[in-house]
Amino acid sequence: MEYLGAGDAGQMAPASAGKNKILCCECGVPIEPNPSNMCVACLRTHVDITANIPKQAIVFFCRNCERYLNPPSEWVQCSLESKELLSVCLKRLKGLKEVKLVDAGFVWTEPHSKRIKVKLTVHGEVMDGVVLQQVFVVEFTVNNQMCDDCHRTEAKDFWRCLVQVRQKSINKKTLFYLEQMILKHKAHENTLGIKPSPSGGLDFYYATDAHARKMVDFLQAVLPVKVTNSKKLISHDIHSNSYNYKYSYAVDVVPISKGSLVCLNKKLQQPLGHISPICLVTKVANAIHLMDPRTAQLAEVQNLAFWKSPFEAICNPKHMIEFIVMDVEIVRDHEKKNFPGQGPVSFRHILADVWVVKASELGINENTIHTRSHLGHLLKPGDSVLGYDLQDANINNAEFEKLKQESVPDLLLIKKSYDKTSRKQTRNWKLKHLTEDVALDTDIENDYNEFLEDLEEDPELRQNVNIFKDTSKSIPVDTNDMEDPSVPRITLEEMLDDLVLDDVEMAEA
Repeated sequence: MEYLGAGDAGQMAPASAGKNKILCCECGVPIEPNPSNMCVACLRTHVDITANIPKQAIVFFCRNCERYLNPPSEWVQCSLESKELLSVCLKRLKGLKEVKLVDAGFVWTEPHSKRIKVKLTVHGEVMDGVVLQQVFVVEFTVNNQMCDDCHRTEAKDFWRCLVQVRQKSINKKTLFYLEQMILKHKAHENTLGIKPSPSGGLDFYYATDAHARKMVDFLQAVLPVKVTNSKKLISHDIHSNSYNYKYSYAVDVVPISKGSLVCLNKKLQQPLGHISPICLVTKVANAIHLMDPRTAQLAEVQNLAFWKSPFEAICNPKHMIEFIVMDVEIVRDHEKKNFPGQGPVSFRHILADVWVVKASELGINENTIHTRSHLGHLLKPGDSVLGYDLQDANINNAEFEKLKQESVPDLLLIKKSYDKTSRKQTRNWKLKHLTEDVALDTDIENDYNEFLEDLEEDPELRQNVNIFKDTSKSIPVDTNDMEDPSVPRITLEEMLDDLVLDDVEMAEA
């Protein structure tokens, strides 16, 4: 404890000033005059400015979420010896308002001792304006207490809001793309739990309605979706007029995916540049990207336009048949069909007249089929290509039945085919998932493999996907090490290093 006088009491006094000293009324020691007429030692025996400040206190810590209780009911994330933890500790001391806090700091303790020591320096005014400074240590005991959020989690009643993502379609590639978008932008950080649905989809659980709405807004920004919400009354306090609801959001993703074939109605064809009614889905992002395979004309269907006039896939990638290319002839510019009001045309694709034979009939009954395709930059005689045989397909669609027979092509080629087995064995990258509890049956596994192939073939698609190196497989350095260099692959520059934390025992010196 120290005495803090006013003016120049702390400075060295001249020799003549020694006569101005007085004797302490308790012990008789010469001191500078002060209102109490006592020295610091005697004043300490009579007055303790920290008497009303407890020297021991308790702070509460939740072991599940590693947060501290900030009175009265807030739980905050604090690290040891941080400003946030110091603020929590000081709020537990009731008598600090009676003195002036000058300094506060931590005294080192063992991290596992469940003890936190804080060194405080305070000023207090006693006996007619005498200011005393005192330094003391307060010891806080860390007690474990489960917070309300963790308590609800343990009681299996932890969620207040549920976001259900579903897609009513045969192919689930759009859901796989949505999963990677969520991981890329870390939109699932505030979730309490993520569970897969047996019908195909994901359930996101949240503690507050604000976090659930943030997730719904993200889904509406990245995909054409339709959202319906509902709430269920859990409890009602008639005295305080408070209600406890559980909210649910049902998010329906568009029932089509990349590679699907759709049939548009006349209301949609006109605003889309009078595109052909039968179109190929090239991409499903914040809008549905369509292309006419016979003219390479492009179109985009926005979210509101789709749900106002919804359409379904008449053919899915599972219905594609393998064909063998017999001959390819590039279509010249003057042979292309152009008309007033036509929409944009793709410059990435080249139109060509292609003659193909079904792979199942090769060598038996080689009926050559002619079609016009947008894959002129990829195909050459002898290649395998996948397409839809509309002549023999069983299509049950009201808009398709309205089309005239001469406007329906016999065959539409969709993508070049490669050996699936070799592509899967030489794939030296992997993706992460939101949950590992998904039971992969044959259909879902085939859809996932098709999604991986789409990532390899489309550089724009994998811009929103985090791709990691698969250390279990060797990465070819030279093209001579590859079985087929023409197979689309993801370059090493596009892959990320997966963080793996392994506990390695240190060798003794």
